[in-house]
Amino acid sequence: MNLNPIVLSIPIFFTLIGIELLIERFTHRKLYSLPDTIANLSCGITQQLSGLFLKIFAIGAYQFLFEHFALLTLERNWLYWLVLFLLVDFCYYWAHRMSHEINLFWGGHVVHHQSEEYNLSVALRQSSLQVVWTFAFSLPIAFLGFETLDFVLISSLNTLYQFWIHTETIRKMGWLEYIFNTPSHHRVHHGRNPKYIDKNHAGSLIIWDKMFGTFQAEEEKPTYGITKPINSWNAVFANVSHYVEMGNDLKRIPRWSDKVRYLFKKPGWLPDYLGGYRAAQEVDKTTYRKYDTPSVIALTRYVLFQYVLCLGGTALFLFRQKNADGSDRFTTLENLFITILISLVVVNCGVLFEGKVWVKWSEWLRIILYPIILSVATYFNAWPMGLYGVAVVYCIISASWFYFLHKHEKFQLV
Repeated sequence: MNLNPIVLSIPIFFTLIGIELLIERFTHRKLYSLPDTIANLSCGITQQLSGLFLKIFAIGAYQFLFEHFALLTLERNWLYWLVLFLLVDFCYYWAHRMSHEINLFWGGHVVHHQSEEYNLSVALRQSSLQVVWTFAFSLPIAFLGFETLDFVLISSLNTLYQFWIHTETIRKMGWLEYIFNTPSHHRVHHGRNPKYIDKNHAGSLIIWDKMFGTFQAEEEKPTYGITKPINSWNAVFANVSHYVEMGNDLKRIPRWSDKVRYLFKKPGWLPDYLGGYRAAQEVDKTTYRKYDTPSVIALTRYVLFQYVLCLGGTALFLFRQKNADGSDRFTTLENLFITILISLVVVNCGVLFEGKVWVKWSEWLRIILYPIILSVATYFNAWPMGLYGVAVVYCIISASWFYFLHKHEKFQLV
């Protein structure tokens, strides 16, 4: 079993999302959009899958420094844990802040801010590439002698804390607002209003923002999202969209010195001869509209069917990463292959809501290919014979459903 606290908390995440959906229903508030929620969860899935390969950045480097360069040998008492918690949260603040203030780093964090909604599913919308840019901020903790597994535990708990603050159902929280990061503080952080941009970078404690001048109290309701919406439900595109935009900007910049500066300046920066810094504009509430792709109920049901199966398979895959003795259950090649299979599902589920023509062929390929893969794997691994039946039933249901979906007069591909 995978003992990653984030993976172990998956059932709790979905339970709390379910509670928030009930609150939405009984209060008649619009808190969720299905395509947006699926896109958020898909980004969380791709982040967990990429983490299987990028954990060397988050853990491997820390372990190497701890083993070879730790300056102190610390007693693991209450003070040890308190100091470790403060250090982890402090380093998180600076990693998070720099992810907003450095263009290259922002490309690894922008995914979390792309949703124009604000609910618990947004907490799961994470970037696959952020760890590449932020892992180094926590490495000084290794030099101080804090053990790797202890660091991983506290870092995971710091991440878990931030799940519940992604909600509009909790307003101000009294004296807790002075010390801790709260839903109110974090709503500000997700706002694209100029006064809210690059504010409240806290993980668990809001004190760092107050100490270093990045605190902003919640006043008017924020408009959520980024200043240039990606207008897509594609989780893979969400992870590369900013770098695509950066590539286009770099082509416009003639000087190599300015190209380098562009990478490390704030997002929106351009040389003066190309117009200079592009500051965020006030949101015009009279013209602003969230990205929306209305869909027929038949498509919604089909996507939900495929996505629930994907969630179950992904959870099983992540839970079973380790054998009972702690060894890896899958080889790197097997992890890569399964990651590609899962990623195709989440991409198709998102893009089906967009109605792109290419997704028709991508989905037909998947419907036919996946049962074949399951059958071949069952044969070579001597898995239970019943899985052949599962493959056949899945293929019949999915192919029939998708075929009749195309016959629906209101289902259009563009």
